[in-house]
Amino acid sequence: MYISNVFVFAVLTSLENMGFIANMVSLVLYFMYVMFFNYPNSANTVTNFMGSTFLLSLIGGFISDTFISRFTTSIIFGFIEVLGLALVTIQAYSKDLQPAYCGKPSCIHGSKAVMFYFSLGLLALGAGGVKGALPALGGDQFDHKDPKEAKALARYFNWLLLSTTLGACVGVTGIVYLTTEKHKWYWGFFISTVATFLGFTVLALGKRFYRLREPKMADSPIIRITQVIVVAINNSKLALPDSPDELYEISKTENDFREEIISHTNQFRFLDKAAIVPKDSKTTPWTVCTVTQVEEVKILTRMLPILFSTVIMNTCLAQLQTFSVMQGNFMNRKIGNFNVPAASIPIIPLVFMSILVPIYEFFFVPFARKITKHPSGITQLQRVGVGLVLSAISMAIAGIVEVKRRDQAHRDIMKPISLFWLSFQYGIFGIADMFTLVGLLEFFYREAPIGMRSLSTSFTWLTLSFGYFLSTVFVNVINAITKRTSSSKQGWIHGLDLDSSHLNLFYWFLAILSCLNFLNYLYWASWYKYKTEEPDHSEPKAIDMTTEQLPVEEVPDPTEAKGEDLSNRPLVAEEEPEHTEAKAKDLSTGPLLVEEGSTVDGGVTEVHEGPSSVQTEDSKQQPTS
Repeated sequence: MYISNVFVFAVLTSLENMGFIANMVSLVLYFMYVMFFNYPNSANTVTNFMGSTFLLSLIGGFISDTFISRFTTSIIFGFIEVLGLALVTIQAYSKDLQPAYCGKPSCIHGSKAVMFYFSLGLLALGAGGVKGALPALGGDQFDHKDPKEAKALARYFNWLLLSTTLGACVGVTGIVYLTTEKHKWYWGFFISTVATFLGFTVLALGKRFYRLREPKMADSPIIRITQVIVVAINNSKLALPDSPDELYEISKTENDFREEIISHTNQFRFLDKAAIVPKDSKTTPWTVCTVTQVEEVKILTRMLPILFSTVIMNTCLAQLQTFSVMQGNFMNRKIGNFNVPAASIPIIPLVFMSILVPIYEFFFVPFARKITKHPSGITQLQRVGVGLVLSAISMAIAGIVEVKRRDQAHRDIMKPISLFWLSFQYGIFGIADMFTLVGLLEFFYREAPIGMRSLSTSFTWLTLSFGYFLSTVFVNVINAITKRTSSSKQGWIHGLDLDSSHLNLFYWFLAILSCLNFLNYLYWASWYKYKTEEPDHSEPKAIDMTTEQLPVEEVPDPTEAKGEDLSNRPLVAEEEPEHTEAKAKDLSTGPLLVEEGSTVDGGVTEVHEGPSSVQTEDSKQQPTS
């Protein structure tokens, strides 16, 4: 478990993210000074690129849940990422592949534009595909049924963030200095290319240590979701049974390829119609779905409001990688005789996070765990909520700092304020990101059905994608509206002169929107119902369903069972001998096993239905007299 994750961390720490984060914060300057985009177009090109990268993580997640392992997916998309970086490096090196300045919003056309957008597209596809598979690969190295390893899973996502942060520290200092101060853009991209290539080489070398899960087409998330929706629509005119125990489910021993059985919940009851047992037709995946399959769709549906509630925060993040970098370019960047690159200012939140993640892990979590009894100290949704509040504060402060910067520029443009005024907005948002990013990754991984964990983890990146795209929309729409309403006939953010723009108003607009969004998030977080699984049958209070009267049978104490794995015992009715005339029993009338259960992450505690409270294929196929 730990050895295998060393390879995952090695890729993310010093290699792949070193180049990715460095490019993320400096590309806006590359687009301005090498590709000759104006301010709005530079910012929008960056946000569109980053949005596409995170959106494409869904492809990596889907492929690794359906066709090939998460390891193989990571290696394939890693190669595509390296290829994209190589093409970006070539264009940054060759003056013949760069446009000449033209004074227009965009100066790149023809074959140069083709290479520019094609290389960015490859880079987005590769980096996105890796992000869709790699975090889940690390999570797979933990046995969720083992209490010690389940607790270690909570630590994994914290260390994942720390490793990303340490790699990013190298990128936003060394690589950014080369590119923005020495104007060696091709050297920065070349170092990123080599580092990424070495990173995936290290990942490949660790293959023999990994726990690899090979997906099957039967497990395809898209197919399983489609089956539930189609069957539910086909059964829309049927009435739901009085008891959910009459819905279709098959036992764990019959369902070899599934790794979990999920208990029934009462939300989205319409979807339960997909599990109504057909009377006159044969049970096939396209005529009836299991309760577990229906619950998988319910889980993904419940996640959607949480996903959309975090989009605004990532719109705020986009500003720190675009307009805040532009602000830094107009501020005093000197420390003694050293000129600090504006794009290196994110080192401040990265340093904060590098210090705070260990403090959070070693001090806060054990303290909170004693109070809440939660393995992670606080629930994932509580952690996300903290981050949302801090992001709103960060945007409010960003607006105040911009007012101070602009006023000083109007008084004396030769004496700008220090670059380190930006540390307030960056520092607070860095802490917000520490809470929200890790909270979302762990939330989407833990709550997802086993066969959908890569796709579900990609939801974290999907919120980032939507946030970046929404930033582009906001910039364009607000500029269009304010251009019509302002006396100067200029938008809040326009042209190449930041001092005549009103960036502070844009920041405050996002701060107000973030506060409203937090109220929306509180509603959905309170409404969310955490996933519960069937009790672990290796230590159960079981019901023996093999007798006609279905009595409750005492299960021997597990300590006296000599290691018998009760999970392999059948949960179905035994067939009646041929010479009897007894009617086959419908297991849906069996008693309920009331057992106190809790989710892995301590979200809620519920009453479970016993695994016997289902209709099984054996019971349906017995002859009746």
